[in-house]
Amino acid sequence: MIYIGLDDTDIEGSPGTNQLALTLAEQLADRYEVVQIVRHQLLFDPRVPYTSQNGSASMAIRRKGVGDRGEGIGVEIAALSEELSTRIVRWCPAGSDPGLCITADVPQSIVEFGQHCQRDLVKQPEAREAAAAAGLLLLGLGGTQDGVIGALAAVGLCAAGNDGRVIYLGAAETDISEVGGPQPLAQLARYGIDDVIEHDTGRAVTSGIVHVGKKLRPNIRGGKTVLYVRPAEEQATEKAAHETLWQAVKVK
Repeated sequence: MIYIGLDDTDIEGSPGTNQLALTLAEQLADRYEVVQIVRHQLLFDPRVPYTSQNGSASMAIRRKGVGDRGEGIGVEIAALSEELSTRIVRWCPAGSDPGLCITADVPQSIVEFGQHCQRDLVKQPEAREAAAAAGLLLLGLGGTQDGVIGALAAVGLCAAGNDGRVIYLGAAETDISEVGGPQPLAQLARYGIDDVIEHDTGRAVTSGIVHVGKKLRPNIRGGKTVLYVRPAEEQATEKAAHETLWQAVKVK
C-alpha cells in the first residue's frame, strides 16, 4: 500500500483538497487501484491558518500488476512524487500553501504525530523533523508550505485505520458520492459499508432503512468502513413504514 497525504491546496472559493484527491485518483486509475480517499479532521482552532474547517486528505493506493513491477518501491515513490507534485502545483491557486507526503511505510511515530495534530497546535518545523526522523518524503509545494503539517498527519491517521470520513471507496460498486436518500440496510454492503452502528449506543444495526443524506459519507474505524446512524425522528414518512428508519450521522 502507498499512502498519500495532501493539505492546504486551496483558498477561499476554490475547489478543496478533497476535490484534488478525487481528481488525482482519476489520473492514477490506469496504473493504481485507489483503495480509499479519506478526510481527516485536524485541530479546529482560530490559531490555525486553515481555509475552512482544517481538514486534510489521505489516499491509499495500490499499484496494479504489482507482481510484474521491476523497480523498487523507493524508485516508484520518487517517480510518483514527481508526477503528483507537478499536478498539484498546476491545480493549486496562488495563495495556497500545499503540502504532499508519500510513503509505503508509516511508523508509529507518524501515527502519533497525526493524533497530536488533532489535539494540539503544531508548527511546520515539528512536521519536518518528524518526517526526517522517519525517513518519509514530505514536500512543501508553494506559499508558506504549511500544508506539510496536515499532509504528514494524514498519512499517519490513514495508516492507523481508525479515523476520518470516507470520500471515495474502491470497494463500492458505485461512486459513494452518487449514493443518497433512503437505502435498505442490506444494500449498504454493496457500497463498501462493513458495519452500521447506532451512534449513541454503539450497538450494531442489522435491519431497516437508512437515510444517508445527500451523499453517503461513512467513517473508518478499527480498519473497517462504518456508517453511524440514529433512529429517524419521523418513523412513518417512508414508503416501507413497517421497517425501522434510521438517519445517518455525520461524524468527522
